[in-house]
Amino acid sequence: MAQAKTLTPTELRRVLDYVATRKHAARNRCLVLITHLAGMRVGEVAALTYAHVLNADGSVRDQISLSARETKGRHPRAVFVSPRLRKEIAAYVVAVPAKNFNAALFYTQKCPERGFTANTLTQFGNPPVFRCCQK
Repeated sequence: MAQAKTLTPTELRRVLDYVATRKHAARNRCLVLITHLAGMRVGEVAALTYAHVLNADGSVRDQISLSARETKGRHPRAVFVSPRLRKEIAAYVVAVPAKNFNAALFYTQKCPERGFTANTLTQFGNPPVFRCCQK
């Protein structure tokens, strides 16, 4: 099975530049970077809550612990959070503070109190965002 294409630094910059011009830019930037910098799958990102990424004092965790039901292989795993990604998550949390620590990290436009499902998040990100990388 072939590996998925990884964005080059130039392509990532184009995606982030495009995201910055759209509605919900903080959310969408964090979504792109959490998949790119942490290598998380869409289903894992959809399952994230504020409790996954924040310590009790509100600081961003060094690692995200995913349970077996939140991963593709049904095995729990730890995702290490780089300093760059911690900075991005911290900026997002400032822009979109947690109302409930167990609430979904990434809100939907239609229903802000509920997060994306893996399916809706996949459909959301594909066409408009990644078309900007094509030459």
